[in-house]
Amino acid sequence: MSLRPLSELPRTVAAQMHTVFSDIDDTITTDGQLTPPAYAAMDRLRRAGLRVILITGRPAGWCDHIARMWPVDGVIGENGAFYYWYDHAVHKLRSRHLLDASERRAQADKLCAVRETILREVPGCAVASDQFCRLYDLAIDFCEDVPALPDAAIDRIVALMEEAGMTAKVSSIHVNGWFGQYDKLSMAQLMLRERYQLDLAQERERCLFVGDSPNDAPMFAYLQHAVGVANVRDLAERMNSLPAYITASRGGAGFAELAEALVAARPKA
Repeated sequence: MSLRPLSELPRTVAAQMHTVFSDIDDTITTDGQLTPPAYAAMDRLRRAGLRVILITGRPAGWCDHIARMWPVDGVIGENGAFYYWYDHAVHKLRSRHLLDASERRAQADKLCAVRETILREVPGCAVASDQFCRLYDLAIDFCEDVPALPDAAIDRIVALMEEAGMTAKVSSIHVNGWFGQYDKLSMAQLMLRERYQLDLAQERERCLFVGDSPNDAPMFAYLQHAVGVANVRDLAERMNSLPAYITASRGGAGFAELAEALVAARPKA
């Protein structure tokens, strides 16, 4: 594994960043909790003039809250199915979805069928506790609210989703499955283009992603200055792409470490 310590990120590179994309679970959170230093780090980044966009496998219901309440510019949810942002000019939450409500309803029965198959075939797993507020995907819990399952069980969940024609991605806590070919990267590209008139392909030197798990691999591969918090090592064997840099600390402390480095490198007014 070739991961350079974050301290080797050149200050000149850090200084030119304008957008920080970040995963949430086990990247900004620590052991399932949002710590005050991690929350403050998001605020520090924005106050320093950086755009902060979260990209998560978490559901629409969570993303509604996060876009309204957290110090962020927007949030991409359910692994790239939509993005939300809060329009401060009119005090209103806004959203952009890949599918309309009728298309989502048409997929609901298929999701239910896959869910029942997985619960029957993989003992010990469970439907994620946040499934009730999801719009697009099926989340199967393998270690958040259930005793941690072995790798073979996680692989079986992935296989069952893929056999049903779904895209399946492993996070640090869930296997998420959905019908469609989108992912975190495709929606990051769309959001940057639609909201900010920026082409991510042309802005790769000025955008950074920080994450920790296999569903972050598309972002790790695309952005050459991607960063993993220290616990990225825990699931590295499941990733086909790793970040260029790694923080010394795990979870939210690692995110705060990155924020400190980026803010310190900003040109002084």
